[in-house]
Amino acid sequence: MRSGRPDVAAPAEAPGFAARWAALKNLPPFMAMVWRASPGLTLAMILLRLVRAVLPVSMLWIGKLIIDEVVRLGALQTRPEGVSDWWQSGLADYLGLLIAAELGLALASDLIGRLVGYADSLLQERLVISLSVRLMDHAADLDLASFEDAGFQDRLDRARRQTMGRIPLVGQMMQQLQDGVTVASFGAGLIAYNPWLVILLAVALIPTLIGQLHFNAMLYQMNWRRAPERRERDYLRMIGATSESAKEVKIFGLNRFLRDRYRELAERFYAENRAINRRQLAVMAALTGIGTLFYYGAYLWIIARTLTGALSLGDLTFLSGSFLRLRGLIEGLLTSFSDMAGQALYLDDLYRFFDEVPAIASPADALPVPLPIRHGITFEDVGFRYPGAERWAVRHLSFHLRAGETVALVGENGAGKTTIVKLLSRLYDPAEGRILLDGRDLRDYDLDALRAAIGVIFQDFVRYAMSAADNIATGRIEARADRDRIRAAAARALADQVIAKLPEGYDQMVGKRFARGLDLSGGEWQKLAIARAYMRDAQVLVLDEPTAALDARAEFEVFQRFKDLSQGRTALLISHRFSSVRMADRIVVVEDGHVLDEGTHDELVAREGRYRELFDLQAQGYR
Repeated sequence: MRSGRPDVAAPAEAPGFAARWAALKNLPPFMAMVWRASPGLTLAMILLRLVRAVLPVSMLWIGKLIIDEVVRLGALQTRPEGVSDWWQSGLADYLGLLIAAELGLALASDLIGRLVGYADSLLQERLVISLSVRLMDHAADLDLASFEDAGFQDRLDRARRQTMGRIPLVGQMMQQLQDGVTVASFGAGLIAYNPWLVILLAVALIPTLIGQLHFNAMLYQMNWRRAPERRERDYLRMIGATSESAKEVKIFGLNRFLRDRYRELAERFYAENRAINRRQLAVMAALTGIGTLFYYGAYLWIIARTLTGALSLGDLTFLSGSFLRLRGLIEGLLTSFSDMAGQALYLDDLYRFFDEVPAIASPADALPVPLPIRHGITFEDVGFRYPGAERWAVRHLSFHLRAGETVALVGENGAGKTTIVKLLSRLYDPAEGRILLDGRDLRDYDLDALRAAIGVIFQDFVRYAMSAADNIATGRIEARADRDRIRAAAARALADQVIAKLPEGYDQMVGKRFARGLDLSGGEWQKLAIARAYMRDAQVLVLDEPTAALDARAEFEVFQRFKDLSQGRTALLISHRFSSVRMADRIVVVEDGHVLDEGTHDELVAREGRYRELFDLQAQGYR
């Protein structure tokens, strides 16, 4: 998915002055995002802002007319005595009309201002929802390798911050539009009197703009440079006060270490921020003083022209009011513009994330996954190493998983067992060799259909802070409303016994993150996770050591049921406990990323080899 703008490569260092101006190109696609979030609200905001933009000059001009009319009426030689006489005479009719018009504009300004605030808050909320959903969808399309890369994590962190951090930019851009129209209307009035007034005012404010641009860039460079440290700082703040780490923090006395490391990073940020803000305070105060001198020079010209009779009191009021408002508006416009240029730099972080393209995707002419799988899955001389790693995770790996067969993978830690599962489910693609499903390369099949045909439960499964039913339903989330299917999956995984003890049964919130949540033991969580595999009801079932928290008897029971309930399906089991995997139709021994041996349990134990050595070592622990 593309962002609708020219490609922007990730910079090797923080952007300079030219890049800051170039970043303004990010604003049109950002407004396109705003429009897609809510066309109706966006259009309403633009129209309301345009109407509101012309109200200030209209009110000031009517104020000028009121003053001139009062002066004219006050200069009449024959004037009514009382207020009622003025109205009865008809001399004040025009004045009354002007006052009524000014009152109407004041009421309209207040109403439109409230409508703008209301529409702005709704539009910003719609944009947060739209960007967050888009970020989640795009993240789901990216490769697992991206999430295991520290550089990508920094980019993701910056992009995630932009889904909230750049939301005020919507109001800024709308305000910029409104103020621009207001400035144009005031400027037209000043030009009618003397064009040099506008030029003088604009020149006076240019130094302020340059200074603001400079300091915005410095702050962005600091934030860009410190993204990795900021992630560490936020991690320390989280890990120092969270339920997941509370036990170890207390037992190991980690609080002081975590607190001091957090404080060190936070103080470093604070010191650099303070230094920049001090310089900004001094420089901007000087530049603003220059602008003030120019402003009062123009103001003196207006007063002088009034004293000589070239301008009326109404003209004086209009020009001085216009000049005062224009100074504030232009200064705000320039400051806001420079701030928007800085904000636009941050949008690059969001766009770079959306420009990330997954390497693993479905081919244009993707094949449907065979139903049923007839021949099975074959690894042919497969080699793979993780990005940035020198050591091969698996290499020259060849074995066949026949359709309908239950195979156990065994081997010591680091042998490559989990990598095999990741390759099988196309979380990664091989660097060498190929993996075949019914004789066709996995890369020939539709990716979503392939993953839908494989049910995998990893050892580091997610403990969702959701209801017990939803924890199981994540295995086939589109069937979340099918409570009978959820109950059947729970019964197969022996998770129904766990759920029966919960006060609210399947509707019980599990985990301690939210109110009413009940935490489970490691073994209870694992049974819920295993139920997901049954919920998925896939053609290929994979259990990658998800029973580590179960005792030997419970694991044996789970695996025995898994073997019985996976009849007719292709199943892959990974476990360190040899007493559990012996029930598999075939056992594949993996060492250093390749197949060392294979056979049934009895065959492997009967001959000298790594399997018998490991089996004997484990058996001694139970004697």
